[in-house]
Amino acid sequence: MPINNRIAAFHADMTEWRRDIHAHPELGFEEVRTAGIVAAKLRDWGIEVHEGIAKTGVVGVLKGRTDASGRAVGLRADMDALPMSETTGAAHASQNPGRMHACGHDGHTTMLLGAARYLAETRNFDGTVYFVFQPAEEGRFGAKVMMDEGLFARFPMEQVYGMHNWPELPAGEVAAVAGPVMAAADRFDITIRGTGGHGAMPHRSVDPVLVASHIVTAMQSIVARNADPMHNAVVSVTQIHSGTAYNVIPEEATLAGTVRTYLPEVQDMIIAHMERIATSVAAAFGATAEVVYHRGYPATVNHAAETDVAAAAAARVVGEGAVKRDLPPCMGAEDFSYMLEARPGSYLWLGGGRGPDTVAVHNPGYDFNDEILPVGASIWAQIVETVLPRRD
Repeated sequence: MPINNRIAAFHADMTEWRRDIHAHPELGFEEVRTAGIVAAKLRDWGIEVHEGIAKTGVVGVLKGRTDASGRAVGLRADMDALPMSETTGAAHASQNPGRMHACGHDGHTTMLLGAARYLAETRNFDGTVYFVFQPAEEGRFGAKVMMDEGLFARFPMEQVYGMHNWPELPAGEVAAVAGPVMAAADRFDITIRGTGGHGAMPHRSVDPVLVASHIVTAMQSIVARNADPMHNAVVSVTQIHSGTAYNVIPEEATLAGTVRTYLPEVQDMIIAHMERIATSVAAAFGATAEVVYHRGYPATVNHAAETDVAAAAAARVVGEGAVKRDLPPCMGAEDFSYMLEARPGSYLWLGGGRGPDTVAVHNPGYDFNDEILPVGASIWAQIVETVLPRRD
């Protein structure tokens, strides 16, 4: 791969950084050590550093050789790990029990550090780059917290770009797709209340387990018979809880699960039908049902013009044939979606697959592919030099 020669020269350094971060994973808003490493390296390279945004977030500010345009671009990487135990057996495996970089954020942080080092050395651009190292992507709304604390007001970037490693793609391939690329991720809890009694005398009870079972079945009609077949959506009941004894019909049963959508109108439709089905089915059996719906991350929707820019920049690094512009979206979720709602930009997937034995993210056996570190850093640098071309 024609990666940047200077970045390739410090590939070994990047690998060392990445493995050190991997060995010391930290959960969202707890990334004290990781943030300290980031801030120290940025300062060493002469980059202005701002710390403590959303508790552990870091933003580096770098001016180009010139600033005639007054333009600015943001590059974002996430830093947090997951609450799970590692089984890789690697020499750099997690030293923090119950904590693991199972999603590759250690690699994301390292690739952005690599780009920052190169851009600080060369400054071959006109304008300002903001390096955004974000905490708490894994379900804790870190991007939104940074924005609520004034990220875009303090650092007025006109565009923002994100990147995620993607083991499903071969190493070195890049997906740059306009429009929805990841789904909105919502949660729901449904509480069904009946009348408890003896398991041998069910006629004296209103069985919430039976009611819950019918609600689960009926909810399968929400997508199948109410969503436009061209609009992807998922409703999954993932938990059923009730009862404590073999011979007791319980008073209460609870259901919980997730909803994934790309369009707000589909999301609203699902909420309405879920509430109607749960309450009506429960009433038909003489029970009651309460639905509590939790809206999570919105859909991640790439802007067309900025995605074209990112795709062209990636093609200069990996070749046009390795840039995929038409991959289907993923039902996973990403809080970079909040940033894309506020600023135009794009979210890329960088292939990291090692072949048929590749382990997927969020798996206890996953480890970031260090071979793609200079690829990602080179793409970051190329985006900056494309969006902010130097004026001599």
